[in-house]
Amino acid sequence: MIFINYATKSENRCARCTASCDHQGNRTRENFLDRLGKLIHDTQTDCFAWALIPNHVHLLLRTGLIPVSVLMSRLLTGYAVWFNKKYRRHGQLFQNRYKSILCQEDPYLKELVRYIHLNPLRARLVEDIKTLDKHPWCGHSVLMNKTKQVWQNVDYVYGLFSEKIRLARKRYRVFVGKGILEGKRSDLTGGGLLRSIGGWTILKGLRKAGIWVKGDERILGDSDFAENVLKAAEEELEQKYDLKARGYDFDRVTQRVAKVMAMEIEQVMAFGKSPQTVKARSLLCFWAHRKLGMTTIEIGKRLNISQSAVSRSSLRGQKIERENRFELIELNA
Repeated sequence: MIFINYATKSENRCARCTASCDHQGNRTRENFLDRLGKLIHDTQTDCFAWALIPNHVHLLLRTGLIPVSVLMSRLLTGYAVWFNKKYRRHGQLFQNRYKSILCQEDPYLKELVRYIHLNPLRARLVEDIKTLDKHPWCGHSVLMNKTKQVWQNVDYVYGLFSEKIRLARKRYRVFVGKGILEGKRSDLTGGGLLRSIGGWTILKGLRKAGIWVKGDERILGDSDFAENVLKAAEEELEQKYDLKARGYDFDRVTQRVAKVMAMEIEQVMAFGKSPQTVKARSLLCFWAHRKLGMTTIEIGKRLNISQSAVSRSSLRGQKIERENRFELIELNA
């Protein structure tokens, strides 16, 4: 489960606005949500909560078929291109990279749904919870059945409160209401491992005593959860270093694809729509991107295709590898 926090810092909102900039009207927000909804549907990503605030966007997602980083890249790039064309402007639209926090689901899902959906109230975009119930730019109104967004996973959130929808909706609203007086929650911004041991003071004391622990402000969860996340990330990074140490680059990966697919290298690199070529290039995109660590831009330049085409091919390639039990590194290598 990943908590996305995106905010620009520019004072010029007309030139550097996000999807929720009031000055540009509802069309920009609707376009942003339409793009988000299509991506969520196509990638089978779960969206539990969302809120569009002027110059600010909050999303609570659970990864689907592609990494959330790829989804966000496609979302922001596509929206920026549309916005620049519509308003006849040029240059960068989003100034800052979004902030993502990996969250432990069980203890934090309900809290994060409430925290995100109270954002319009904290930002004084609505006067009270009754107005929030109908606010169209926040997932709370969807859960209250006042607006519709088919891509929002309302059933899962309802299930946290009751198996009966009406009772779940009632309990959810009471739960949200109780959070109004809490204001901003610093405990919902990452660094779960640090908090689990008592904060920086205790952590520094442990270090002075020669005891070292791992922590990351991008992780929201208990000590075991943070440790497992960091371990998995470290293993993935070590795998990429291992591949490069073995001499694997794009050309070497291409050779391996040609071998497992029983094709010539020229056939793998050829631009065509034959099923075998598409399958080979998809596997190549997956291995180069997810295993070797190349960016979609780098791969796109090598194959003369767009970033979005690389992302789609990588997704197919992951399925091809799993179904055929292909291995990038030969067992006897």
